[in-house]
Amino acid sequence: MTSTGPSSVLSMLHGRAALRPDDTAFAFTDYADDPAGRAHTLTWAQLSRQTMAVAREIQAYGTAGDRAVILGPQGLEYILAFLGAMQAGLVAVPLPLPHRGSSHERVSAVFADTTPAVVLTTSAAATDVGDYVDSARLDPAPRILEIDALDLDADSAAGLVATDLPDTAYLQYSSGSTRLPTGVMISHRNLAVNFEQLMRSLFAGQQTTGLTIVSWLPFYHDMGLVLGVCAPILGGFRADLTSPVAFLEQPARWMRALARNERAFSAAPNFAFELAARKTTDAELAGLDLGGVLGIINGAERVDPATLERFADRFAHFNFRDHMLRPSYGLAEATVFVASGTWNESAEVLRFDTDELSAGRVRRRDSGGSALVRYALPASPVVRIVDVDTSSECAPDAVGEIWVCGDNVAAGYWSRTAEEQQCFGATITDPSPGTPAGPWLRTGDLGFVHDGALFIVGRIKDLLIIRGRNHYPEDIEATVQEITRGRVAAIAVPVQLYIGPITITVIGEGGGRVRARWHWCAPGPGSAPALS
Repeated sequence: MTSTGPSSVLSMLHGRAALRPDDTAFAFTDYADDPAGRAHTLTWAQLSRQTMAVAREIQAYGTAGDRAVILGPQGLEYILAFLGAMQAGLVAVPLPLPHRGSSHERVSAVFADTTPAVVLTTSAAATDVGDYVDSARLDPAPRILEIDALDLDADSAAGLVATDLPDTAYLQYSSGSTRLPTGVMISHRNLAVNFEQLMRSLFAGQQTTGLTIVSWLPFYHDMGLVLGVCAPILGGFRADLTSPVAFLEQPARWMRALARNERAFSAAPNFAFELAARKTTDAELAGLDLGGVLGIINGAERVDPATLERFADRFAHFNFRDHMLRPSYGLAEATVFVASGTWNESAEVLRFDTDELSAGRVRRRDSGGSALVRYALPASPVVRIVDVDTSSECAPDAVGEIWVCGDNVAAGYWSRTAEEQQCFGATITDPSPGTPAGPWLRTGDLGFVHDGALFIVGRIKDLLIIRGRNHYPEDIEATVQEITRGRVAAIAVPVQLYIGPITITVIGEGGGRVRARWHWCAPGPGSAPALS
């Protein structure tokens, strides 16, 4: 058997299989062919045995440290591919399966970046995956393995070569929507430590016996992978899973899954809470009782306080309480989790003067301004607010970059130059007592500490600078969304790219439109496109 170490997700998997062989580990509900859903399950013993069987097959085509790309639909086979790749000593690379007819540039870029020895998929996706592999023109070409075509019930330990695990467990690739995707190197220790940090912050020593993790998040996403696949194994929790498509088709499916599990815990980005609040009907929710929900993380994107309120109000009739909402902050470079709100307390939202925030200062307001969610400042990982120009700590009530230090922080990006790795390994100039000098992760996020709590302002790269003043796109988006009730995105347009008037159309749910036009300001210092 592969050497796994005392706290790896693999050692925990096999330990749980020995202690609770017949308990259900993962249940996946497939709605693709049956609107009522068809459930597939794996017990701890089956999961352990089939993981070993997949690993044995993988070892025939790759050696320790090689990469294994996972490219298939959401399902139990994806989980087996991920675990089997790590069990074989390879570095797992979870990716999304591109929609048929869409561009697969991202997949090709990751293939070129990782030069995988094997690509793991399913029989249903094998033809498309073969086309992606062929178009990548890799030499040597990786071997394609169809997980559901393997003999998963064979003697799993026979022929499996024992090997030490590489430092990197898996590569978490960015979305790559505006640039080439980058793979964050997550180690087994990063994963185990971040799980402990998450549990301490979210549950604060509370009893988690009988907890079920409910998730539709994609397994290739950092929050979906950690919450939906790794956390159930590390914590010994049952997982009730489905696909993102199933949720998007009927958001009520998420609510029903939460209700049917007595002690349910879940997570989703802000947009999902908005969708669930707006796109569920009382008929779909009839008879549901959400009173047993332990909590739902709102993370992976900016948390909108108005969305929290709408979600809590929408489901209050079904015994959902606002203290069950857990706004959280994190990023893939820190594995996934950094900070959250306080256990069993309603999310606290404070208002701050927008103009002062734009100038890097903090001033409370009783009404208006920017509404920001309060996060408890964690003891682990360590979080500091740092001046981006001097690398020195900011005083409380001063806006700076959020830096993170801890064993959950990844070693860096896969196959990137030192210049491209500058967000890792930073040091603080003249650190205060109790503050480590480094290494620190520069998150690229702006925030501040107020009354001992952390507040997130926005991304440094997303700032809109007009006539020398900073404007946070999240504030613009929140304001317009309150007026239009539609989805909104505020973006920066570099002056060099300005070629003429741009018409911006906001389409509300009722079909109404609000038009705005960019115009060019008179030449001179501080000139920039401005709304008219």
